[in-house]
Amino acid sequence: MNHEIANTNVSFEFLKNSNEFLNIVLNNINSCVLLLDKEMKLHAFNDSMKTIFSNHKDEHLLYRRCGEALGCAYQIEEAKDCGKTSRCHECEIRIAGMESYLYNKVIYKEHIEKPFFNFADEKVNRHLQFSTRLFKFQGEKYIIMIVEDITKLMEMKKLLVSN
Repeated sequence: MNHEIANTNVSFEFLKNSNEFLNIVLNNINSCVLLLDKEMKLHAFNDSMKTIFSNHKDEHLLYRRCGEALGCAYQIEEAKDCGKTSRCHECEIRIAGMESYLYNKVIYKEHIEKPFFNFADEKVNRHLQFSTRLFKFQGEKYIIMIVEDITKLMEMKKLLVSN
């Protein structure tokens, strides 16, 4: 490996033929990295997805819609597919994903607060920060979405403001 290139942060070009290294990097990022199609179905994700958002241990997430994979409370409570609940039309994550897909719009560090179900099947409010952009691969269009759970940060910020 050419350490001179890596040390100067010029490019990851030297890694283009190293799938193993890129997979290790993706799976060690603390943010969730999702690859979604035009129907907001999950085609790929990194390990953080299952440790932060999957609401059942070892559940199968591929080809599930975004809200279903994240444990969206509205989708679970209404027992409807993601995209068909009474709240989907106002879901910032869904809107951002569709804007990226349809209009090649880059969404950067948007913030939402909404209820999700966790591993213990408890409904909890989470603060999420997310970014989306159009991603083309092998002639297909996808949405790449980066999601971070910033709930603890927002709770600490709220405590500081109230004191």
